[in-house]
Amino acid sequence: MVVLFIMALLAAVVAYNVIPVGDKAKVVAARADIATLDQSLEMYRLDLGTYPSQGEGLAALRQPPAGLASPQDYRSGGYIKDLPNDPWGHPYQYKVPGEEGRPFEVFSLGADGQPGGSGLDADVTAKKD
Repeated sequence: MVVLFIMALLAAVVAYNVIPVGDKAKVVAARADIATLDQSLEMYRLDLGTYPSQGEGLAALRQPPAGLASPQDYRSGGYIKDLPNDPWGHPYQYKVPGEEGRPFEVFSLGADGQPGGSGLDADVTAKKD
């Protein structure tokens, strides 16, 4: 009986210390995805002279949007292979203009999929908070 109690106690301690690591890994993965999307948007701007509009969104990185001024400058195959969802299964958000004077911002709404929040529900941006 004592052995079972000790094993259960050890399992609880391990679970308490290991489970939050997975949650932190999701935030790190979201930041990595956002950095990749940011780089793809910069390549898009270098080729076409502007960032995609709010209406065109991140989908413009996969297929050329209708009405491009110079469609021949759009990179064959697009700027990103796949448009990923964030680690919680929600689409990444794209805002033009971005916060703090940035021309755009790519972010995740966090675990709850709602703006704002705290902890795991907080929005995830490229910058570390």
